[in-house]
Amino acid sequence: MISPAAPPRDVRQLTTLTAAAEVKAAVTAALKTNGGLLRLAPNWVPRSFLQPGQRLKLDPKDLYAFGLDRGGIDERWFGSTTEAANDNRRDDEGLSYIVHENSRFTLREAIKAVGADIVGDRIWKEYGKWPVYSKFFDNMGPIPHHMHHDFDLAKKVDQQGKPEAYYFPPQHNNVENNFAYTFYGLNPGTTKEQVKQCLRDWNKGDNGLLNLSAAQRLQPGTGWLVGPGILHAPGSLCTYEPQWGSDVFGMYQNLVEGRPVPWDLLVKDVPADKKQDVDYIVDQLDWEANVDPHFHANHYLEPIPCADTAAQGYIDKWVVYGRVKGKQYFSAKELTVDPGATCTITDKGASSAIVVQGEGYMNTMRISSPKMIGFTELTEDEVYITENAALKGVTFKNTSTTEPLVLLRYFGPDTNPDAPNVGDYRKNKK
Repeated sequence: MISPAAPPRDVRQLTTLTAAAEVKAAVTAALKTNGGLLRLAPNWVPRSFLQPGQRLKLDPKDLYAFGLDRGGIDERWFGSTTEAANDNRRDDEGLSYIVHENSRFTLREAIKAVGADIVGDRIWKEYGKWPVYSKFFDNMGPIPHHMHHDFDLAKKVDQQGKPEAYYFPPQHNNVENNFAYTFYGLNPGTTKEQVKQCLRDWNKGDNGLLNLSAAQRLQPGTGWLVGPGILHAPGSLCTYEPQWGSDVFGMYQNLVEGRPVPWDLLVKDVPADKKQDVDYIVDQLDWEANVDPHFHANHYLEPIPCADTAAQGYIDKWVVYGRVKGKQYFSAKELTVDPGATCTITDKGASSAIVVQGEGYMNTMRISSPKMIGFTELTEDEVYITENAALKGVTFKNTSTTEPLVLLRYFGPDTNPDAPNVGDYRKNKK
């Protein structure tokens, strides 16, 4: 008897589909086979100016798989149709690939091919794409105090703005690394002239920007919601980051742990005639949000259970919620299924899921959290849940007798109008 061929284990064993007709046929077959679920391959992104924190489960020998000149891999992107804004990047850098049988094709091309069948009617009609993504962001130390532009500013350089949020999954934070604190905003009373002087002092050594800010201690199992124009210097916890589908930023701090930050990274997304205009650069900041004396209360998040289901063997929690300037750009949940338990979860829209602990099934699709991943290896830990599947309900089964099954999943804009507001976690405290 001839044994069936083993499924591919390495991306190099797959045929990459690019022709529109081939992609449409393949994604249609994948949706039918998996009941509206799509298997995604790991999507690694390097950053030349940062040091990897080594908690992404990437094989240490592959940390510099893009080449030493490109920097170490410190990010893994989930459900992404957004290209990474890296110098000298590969054509598909930042784009997630769907894997079906012996082929692969980008999620972006799949959505172009079948649209609403993946993202849902509302998002397809309003955006014509999947407008958000999430990532694991993992560094050994802090990164520069920086901001992401709002939509009006980003439009001036043919980009989109970027609100974002953070959740620190305990499974990826067994160690804190070098600096588990994040500077947020500016001290109340700080003036624009003080920040401008920091920029004028760019080439004189440390420009002193952090003297104008305050740091918050980061705690695994908590998070933050940060809108465009707010300065932040993320610390060294591994971070799950739902965000808008953009890679705009401006680095306002010039020296981090002795590493210089080039002026080019401050003005990467500034119009050509404004790249030396200190007044314009500082006016990009959302000043009121930066000097908010109640910054912690207005941005800090703690998990909130969606319902009291612990007795049924599972619990689903909001970990990212709230609105930026009145709009819900994204939201995220953490699902924990007890050993041996099964549950069916319905959602109001599509989501992208990553398994951070345990093993089991989503419907009939095998899922598991790997211990170590080679740069080109395929995994069973990442799944895109289409809107049709979410509305029907996805059944999660934990096949372990000892370990919980834990998944994070993020949603697109305005998918969960019933999600909590920032600060609602206090209602659950005695």
